[in-house]
Amino acid sequence: QVQLVESGGGLVQAGGSLRLSCAAPGRTFRSSTMGWFRQAPGKEREFVAGIKWSGGSTNYADSVKGRFTISRDNAKNTVYLQMNSLRPEETAVYRCAADPRSYRVLSRAYTYDYWGQGTKVTVSS
Repeated sequence: QVQLVESGGGLVQAGGSLRLSCAAPGRTFRSSTMGWFRQAPGKEREFVAGIKWSGGSTNYADSVKGRFTISRDNAKNTVYLQMNSLRPEETAVYRCAADPRSYRVLSRAYTYDYWGQGTKVTVSS
């Protein structure tokens, strides 16, 4: 059984920052691309950012480039998402996911096999 656990969500004012964390089992984490997705009320699930197992390659949604940073600490089996200059429309449930097979960091949700239950981020205006 693979279980991913997110933390770090909460309430923040527009323009503020949050840092999300996702812990995964070591066996899954070491060989997997890790990604962050979000789903806002009434909207479709959206790819936010991803990072390869080596940490050398990343992929970001255009809407978050320059504001969000994804990173990973393989010793702690944890991936992070630093979110700066947050906007009200980015209120959503943020979920961590693992892709153990793809060679590149992909933005398609169906390529990710394992998912966390999510952490809620609320950005107030």
